[in-house]
Amino acid sequence: MYKLILTITSTKMNKILALFALLIILPVFTFGQNNISTIDPNETVKKYSTLLYLINNFYVDTLDVPELTEKAIVLTLKELDPHSAYIPKKEVTKSNETLEGSFEGVGLTFQLFKDTILVVSPIPGGPSDKVGIMAGDKIVTVDGEDAFGKDKTNTWVMDHLRGKKGTKVVVGIYRRGIDEIIDYEIIRDKIPINSMDAAFMLDNTTGYIKLNRFAKQSLVEFSEAIHMLKQSGMKDLVFDLRSNSGGYLGTAMSIVDELLEKDKLIVYTDGIHQDRQDLIATSKGEFEEGKLVVLINEGSASASEIVSGAVQDWDRGVLIGRRSFGKGLVQRPFQLPDGSVVRLTVARYYTPSGRCIQMPYEDGVDEYYKDFVRRMEHGESYNSDSIQFPDSLMFKTNSGRTVYGGGGVMSDIFIPLDSTRYNKLYSSLIRKGVINGFVNDYLDKNRKKLSSEFSNFNAYNKGFIVDENDFLKFVDLAKEKEVEFTDEEISPNVEFIKVQLKALIGRNLFDVGDYFEVIYPFDPEIMKALEVIHDDSLYNNIISNN
Repeated sequence: MYKLILTITSTKMNKILALFALLIILPVFTFGQNNISTIDPNETVKKYSTLLYLINNFYVDTLDVPELTEKAIVLTLKELDPHSAYIPKKEVTKSNETLEGSFEGVGLTFQLFKDTILVVSPIPGGPSDKVGIMAGDKIVTVDGEDAFGKDKTNTWVMDHLRGKKGTKVVVGIYRRGIDEIIDYEIIRDKIPINSMDAAFMLDNTTGYIKLNRFAKQSLVEFSEAIHMLKQSGMKDLVFDLRSNSGGYLGTAMSIVDELLEKDKLIVYTDGIHQDRQDLIATSKGEFEEGKLVVLINEGSASASEIVSGAVQDWDRGVLIGRRSFGKGLVQRPFQLPDGSVVRLTVARYYTPSGRCIQMPYEDGVDEYYKDFVRRMEHGESYNSDSIQFPDSLMFKTNSGRTVYGGGGVMSDIFIPLDSTRYNKLYSSLIRKGVINGFVNDYLDKNRKKLSSEFSNFNAYNKGFIVDENDFLKFVDLAKEKEVEFTDEEISPNVEFIKVQLKALIGRNLFDVGDYFEVIYPFDPEIMKALEVIHDDSLYNNIISNN
């Protein structure tokens, strides 16, 4: 059954109960026994059980038959699609922690890919993020021990990376483009699982909300943020879903319900063993009026694509950024006899226009996960002309705009990745701990002074600057850490580095979300969103197909 938000503010209860009632019914009772082909037990169940019996009783060496069975399950699911997954009994409780709880550890989400730990994303503000570990990094050693191979499971990773707050772990990272293995020393900390990174006013009438996942409490967080921003004068909203990899389907739909008018289709699911199920917007939402911009990129997936797809198809708002990831498959958990769980893909979801945005996976799981690398190699992150959609996957929005299925949601306005700002030098400054080291050292020496000089974040944001003397100390630290660069190489990034230092000092001094309030004037997607929102003609022309 889908995990649903059960703690709702009283003003939302009637509205959400109607939607959740449908969601609860959907996975449990509407999966009919349609289109089930007859299988011969002698060719399937009996055949495999006989094989296990023969191996257990006659094979030359002693084997762990339960472990062999688990490997067979994993390999079987790998032949189906990229998102059907097996969760051993001992890992079931841990598997949903990033959506439901908190823990102590290094603060990153990962997946095992080709027997290697692939970093999906560091948790913003967490220990891994602070030392500069990045999405796409591969962890190859942990405290000097190899962290790759067929014996490395999710449990192994969690056992080695989690630990008491204040303890240290050293991970060896392989990063594309860098020959040597990079060692990072991480000090574990408590990792709060907050789904909202930030909510604040960009200007007098434009609010900003950044959501990093669709978790158990996300609707409550979103509703409270909308209420707070409206009290601050919000008329328009920038909703940031960049690098939001998804979460609970029910949460995503309940948040879309806050943006769309009553009776509008949010999403529908359909599968060979399941009749089509339509999820419809209910009564008046928190933000059905006012201009809306949704920010997406290649890390926006699944539930994020439900939101952005519905907003685009109904011409409710403008999408800015880059093409989203392309995950349009619905998983349902099934418990196996020993308490383990299979998350089996049971349907595809479709946006209101009929788009399935699932990337093709006919060439196998390995090729599927190489798609992101191919996008980079083809120049898609830097030039929208590199993106090709077949005419056979063309659809129309409510106003007649052309949109495409078959591989993510394409933004209405393309913003390229800034390769000048996030260059090799900047990566080295983070990787070698220069930025984080400077911030920590600065706070150690100046925390009391800063606290007395700036009573709150607003005062800090208006009054604090990283001056030239501070920046020279930063440069000296970079040289001490053996980061090599010339004046010409660092010159284009000086102002950006200064604002990064200010944002990180502010985050550590006040609140995690304050980082984004400092940095947003240097964010091209946010600045474009403000431009679009304040230009009535431009905004209306985009959503009305003029």
